[in-house]
Amino acid sequence: MKEAFEMKVKFPVKASTIYNAWLDSKTHSDMTGGEASCSNQEGEEFSAWDGYIAGKNIQLNQDEKIIQSWRTSDFKNNDDDSELIIEIQDTGEGCELLLIHKNIPEGQPDYKQGWIDHYFNPMRIYFDGI
Repeated sequence: MKEAFEMKVKFPVKASTIYNAWLDSKTHSDMTGGEASCSNQEGEEFSAWDGYIAGKNIQLNQDEKIIQSWRTSDFKNNDDDSELIIEIQDTGEGCELLLIHKNIPEGQPDYKQGWIDHYFNPMRIYFDGI
């Protein structure tokens, strides 16, 4: 059985800042602390966290939505990619990010906690400082 979850997180910056940072190699690396190779083009591949995460940009809606195929080196070779959906909306105090992670193969690590520890907490620190 495949696993899925959703998380909402607020950041003190505009949605465009998060969108651009997610798809830029240097900023993605800086905001997470792990080396990333990213692209802002649909159909192009990316990697993050020193190659632990890899995937492809499926759909990009400027400053609003990112859909990516997503897998880690913990996936078995015959596991399908999971799907990552990032929806970003401006709010009065910055933006709100909705992360939907689905089609995760059974028995994988706790990716929900991984998003908190390796993305959202470092991103808060990074964006509070700019």
